[in-house]
Amino acid sequence: MDKDRVKGKVKDVAGRVERQVGEWTGDTKKQVDGASKQVEGKVQNAWGQVKDAAKNDKETPSKSPKRVEEADEDSRSARKSRS
Repeated sequence: MDKDRVKGKVKDVAGRVERQVGEWTGDTKKQVDGASKQVEGKVQNAWGQVKDAAKNDKETPSKSPKRVEEADEDSRSARKSRS
């Protein structure tokens, strides 16, 4: 798990708490600050997910696509077996 995901989640939760406290106390500034922290945390978490996905793609080798000739041979042999 990427460190940005962890930091982002912490900011998201802290922002949610700050926003909720602002709602309970009627402090509009706390509400706005908390909401902006939440957004910042969600963006950072998403960035960490992107980095994790890219890292996982590098680690897993991808299958090379079939050449056109191989695909044609496969379809011809499949048609012959149906006949």
